[in-house]
Amino acid sequence: MASILPPVHPGEILREEYLIPLNMSAGALAKRLHVPRTRIERIAKEETAITPDTALRLAKFFRTTPQFWLNMQDSFDLKRQAEALKGEIDAIEAFEAA
Repeated sequence: MASILPPVHPGEILREEYLIPLNMSAGALAKRLHVPRTRIERIAKEETAITPDTALRLAKFFRTTPQFWLNMQDSFDLKRQAEALKGEIDAIEAFEAA
């Protein structure tokens, strides 16, 4: 089943739903999370993925769950792979028991 909407990187959610409304820079968040500034900057620029380590830190700070962040990352990754592998996946015949 094809998705109508393009995949949304978790960095877009972090930036648009958290950093901008809080008027917080990526550097300020990184400092609060005890991680390198570049880690949060690259996520917010949609250049890198959310790792379990980062998900745990974001969850603690924003009072969410690590699964919230990792599920967004998984969804993004799956949609991108589905697009990239569409022809190959379409060519696979589903198993049918005799």
